[in-house]
Amino acid sequence: MNSFSSYDRELVFKRIENTTLDLLVIGGGITGAGIALDAVTRGLRTAVVEMQDFAAGTSSRSTKLVHGGLRYLKNFEVNVVSEVGRERAIVYENGPHVTTPEWMMLPFYKDGNFGPYMTNIGLWMYDFLARVKRDERRKMLSAEEALEKEPLVNSEGLKGAGFYVEYKTDDARLTIEVMKKAVQKGAHAINYSKAVDFLYTDGRIAGVVVEDKINGERRDIFAKKIINAGGPWVDELREIDGSNHGKSLHLTKGVHLVFSQERFPLKQAIYFDAPDGRMIFAIPRNAKTYVGTTDTSYEGDIKHPVMTVRDRDYLLDTINYMFPSLDMRADDVESSWAGLRPLIQEEGKDPGEISRKDEIFISDSGLISMAGGKLTGYRKMAQEAVDTVTDQLKKKEGILYSDSDTEHLPISGGEVGGSDGFQRFKERKIAEAVVLGIEERHAEYLIQRYGANIDKIFEIHQGDIPLANEAGIDPVVFAELVYAIEHEMAYTPADFFVRRTGALFFDIDYVRQHKDKVIVYMAKELGWEATQKDRYVEELDQLLYEAVNPAE
Repeated sequence: MNSFSSYDRELVFKRIENTTLDLLVIGGGITGAGIALDAVTRGLRTAVVEMQDFAAGTSSRSTKLVHGGLRYLKNFEVNVVSEVGRERAIVYENGPHVTTPEWMMLPFYKDGNFGPYMTNIGLWMYDFLARVKRDERRKMLSAEEALEKEPLVNSEGLKGAGFYVEYKTDDARLTIEVMKKAVQKGAHAINYSKAVDFLYTDGRIAGVVVEDKINGERRDIFAKKIINAGGPWVDELREIDGSNHGKSLHLTKGVHLVFSQERFPLKQAIYFDAPDGRMIFAIPRNAKTYVGTTDTSYEGDIKHPVMTVRDRDYLLDTINYMFPSLDMRADDVESSWAGLRPLIQEEGKDPGEISRKDEIFISDSGLISMAGGKLTGYRKMAQEAVDTVTDQLKKKEGILYSDSDTEHLPISGGEVGGSDGFQRFKERKIAEAVVLGIEERHAEYLIQRYGANIDKIFEIHQGDIPLANEAGIDPVVFAELVYAIEHEMAYTPADFFVRRTGALFFDIDYVRQHKDKVIVYMAKELGWEATQKDRYVEELDQLLYEAVNPAE
C-alpha cells in the first residue's frame, strides 16, 4: 500500500518521480480524487498533485449535500436530474459514514413560486428520474402537518409542503476518503504541490513542473496522459498550456452561515424560495443549523473567497423572511464559509441558471481538462474522464483497460456492508467506544466521520494516552490529530481543523480551545521552521476571523 502520511512527503515525491505514470491528475478536489480512484482500479499507474490541501477549494465549501438537483427541473435539465439523482444513491451506499439521508421540506405559499399541484408533479418527476427508493419517495403535507414538522416556518399564507429525501454529507471528508481509497489501491497523491508549467515533446504535453509549496523545490513529473481537474483553476492551467479559448469558466460564489441550535432550533431541513426567487437550504447538523447559499458572479482571489456584509445580510434577510419569529442578527452568526462554483460559461444566462453539467476539453497539445459538474456526480465524471484516457491509450499503444469498476466499490471507511450494514456497525462500535472510556456522543461523531477506519482511531486513543497527556491535548482530539497526520496527509493546522474535522465551520469553539497545543505538536512532529509556523498560525487565525467578520 502506498503512503498517505505527512511524514512521508519526500518518499511520495520520489515514488511519483520514479514511476512511469500512465496518468497524472492535477487537482485534489472531489473530481481529481474520483478520477484517481477510477483510473487506478483500471490498472493505470496514477498520481495526483494538489497545490493546496486536498479539498481546500470548492470540495470543502459546498452546501454539503449529495442531492439530486431538484432545482434543475425548473430549467428542464432532465438529464442532469436523472444522472445525479441515481449517482447520489451510489455515493451513499459506497460511503454511508459520510453521507446520510435527510428528509427535506419544501413549503409552498399563496402567490408563491410553488403551488401544491406543481410541487407534487415536480417531486413525482424527481422520484421517477432519480429512481428514488420506495421508502424515500415524496409525500405531500397539509399546512398543519408542515407546521407540526417545523413550527418555525412562516405560517402566513402557508398552503402546505412537499416532503422528500436529500442526502447530507461532509464534502471534505468524502473527498479525503475517496483519495485514501485511491492510494490504498496503488495511486500516489501529494498535497501542497503546485503545477507551475508543462513539459512538451514534439508539441505534445508530456509532463508537469511541480513546485513543492513546503520547501520550494521543483520537480519534473512525466506521464503519458495529464488531466487538469483544477476546479476554479482549470482556466489558469489551460492558459499555461495556451489553450484557454472557446468555452471558459464562469465562477460564482456561494456563502453559508452557521448558527447554534440554541439560537436557531431548527429540527426539520427546509428548502425554500427567498423573496427574490432564489432557493435556499436551512439544515440542522448536530448542534448547529446552517443556511445557504448565495449565488453571485465572482472575479476576486480564487484561492480565498470570503463572506461579505452583503452576503451575510442577504442570508439573514431570507432567514427572517422564512422564520420570522427568530429575528436573527449579525452577532448570531457563529461561523461561515464561502466557496466557488466553476460553471461553464453560456451566453445570456444568469449565474443561477448556468448549467452544472460537466464537460471535457482536449487541447491541441493533448491536455485533458474537466470542468463543471456537481459534487454528487463526481464518480460518473471520473468515469467519463478515464474513458477518454483509456480510449486514447488504446488508439496509440493498443493497450486494453477494463471498464470502470467504482459503482459498487466502497470508499475508504465505507467497508461496512452498505447503508444497512453501517447501522449495525455503528451500534457495535459505539458500545466498544464506551468500554474504552469514550463518551457515547463523541463516539457517534467519530464513527460517522471515520467509518470502518474507526478501529485505528481507537488504537491510537488507547496506545497514545501518555503522549496525549504530555502534549496537553485531549486524548480523543489527539487520536484524530495523529490519524490525520499519519493516514490523511494533514500538514497544517487548517488541514486538521477545516478539512479533516470540519470544526472551523461546525464547532468553532473547539478550534479556539485546542489550536495552540495542536500547533505546538504539529510543529514539533513535522519539523516546521519558525517562519512556517508563523505562516500556518496566521492562516488559521485569519480563517477564524473571517468566519465571523465579513469583508466590506
